[in-house]
Amino acid sequence: MSRREGSLDSQADSSVSPLPHLEAKIRQTHSLARLLTKYAEQLLQEYVQHQGDPFGLPGFSLPRLPVAGLRAPDPGHAGLPVPEQLQLDAGALALLPPLLDVVRCRQAELNPRAARLLRRLEDAARQARALGVAVEAVLVVLGTKPRCPRPEPAAATTAGVFPAKVLGFHVCGLYHEWVSRTEADLGQLVPGGPA
Repeated sequence: MSRREGSLDSQADSSVSPLPHLEAKIRQTHSLARLLTKYAEQLLQEYVQHQGDPFGLPGFSLPRLPVAGLRAPDPGHAGLPVPEQLQLDAGALALLPPLLDVVRCRQAELNPRAARLLRRLEDAARQARALGVAVEAVLVVLGTKPRCPRPEPAAATTAGVFPAKVLGFHVCGLYHEWVSRTEADLGQLVPGGPA
């Protein structure tokens, strides 16, 4: 190694800015959230297809209900500072995997031949975990601590076929809402994104 190369290396080491790393982490996590938003839409559509009537009927809707301590993002969520938004996103994403696992187990009983749906539910649980970890990493890079340990959600069990289908519908809907909300929240931090 020449003397000149050594001086460039030492200059590079002393002048490394955390800004490019931060931007790269935010872009990467935002891209993941955008991709998962599309997957979540597909999961919800496929879930509805396998439930039969009345789920697939035009105009069918259910009232929004909290599921084992997890609710949809509050209307005031968008007005919070971005780090708080991301803390809420990470918390919700941490609660989703066990709920998605419960739905997958119930669907394995109700629709054992729906291999693609079961695989998507399993993937969604894994993807929610991965996105939650990535959001927490963004929080750390931003200098904000993720909210400390979140309790596991209460077991979401239901008796009966229709209540199990309703639970699954709500969990898949919450997964879509939180992944989409996370995408929007991260989009505020992407250079050139909405302010």
